[in-house]
Amino acid sequence: MRVAVAAVGDVTPHAVDVQAAAHLPAVRAREFAAARGLLRSLVAELGEGEIAARESGQPYLPEHPDLAVSLAHDGGYVAAACRRGRGLGVGVDVQLPVPASDGLLRRCGVAELAELPEGERDLEFAWVWTVQEACVKATGEGLSGRPWSIPVARGQASGTWRGVRWNRLRTSAVPVSVAFLEAP
Repeated sequence: MRVAVAAVGDVTPHAVDVQAAAHLPAVRAREFAAARGLLRSLVAELGEGEIAARESGQPYLPEHPDLAVSLAHDGGYVAAACRRGRGLGVGVDVQLPVPASDGLLRRCGVAELAELPEGERDLEFAWVWTVQEACVKATGEGLSGRPWSIPVARGQASGTWRGVRWNRLRTSAVPVSVAFLEAP
C-alpha cells in the first residue's frame, strides 16, 4: 500500500484532471485536480491512464482493476492511497480541524472530547473523523456506511472495524488516516 499527502500547491495537476474539474468552484477544482495529480504520482510506474469514478463517486483506474485507489482533499491539502489486490479496498481521508460542537461530538461517538480545550478538541475530532471517513471509503460504502458510528477512542493510533484495519498518519502536518480491507 502506498499513501501520500501534500499541500495543493505542491502538486502539479495533469491537464485532463484540470479539465475534468472545470465545472467545480475554483477552490474545489484545484483540490480535485491536485488529488488526482497526487494519485498519478503514486502510480506513475503504471504509465498514463484514466482515473474514472464509480456511480458512488469512488475513484478507480479502469486499466488496472487489481489496484484499489482513494482520494481526499480539504482546506488546501490532498491525500491519495493505492493498494494492489482485487477486492482489497483502500480509503484515505484528510481533514483540517473545524469547530466541533457538543452535538457533533456525541453523534460521532466521542462526547468525551467536549472536556478538552477548544483547539485540542477540534484537532482530536479531525483525527477521529479521518479514521471514520477512511473506513467507509475502504468498504466502498461512503456516507451510507454511517462513518459517525465507527468507534474510535481518543488518541487511538490504529484499530480495526468490521474487517477494516486503519491507521492514523501521525507524521502528517494535518490529520490524515488510511484504512484498508483485511485480506480474507
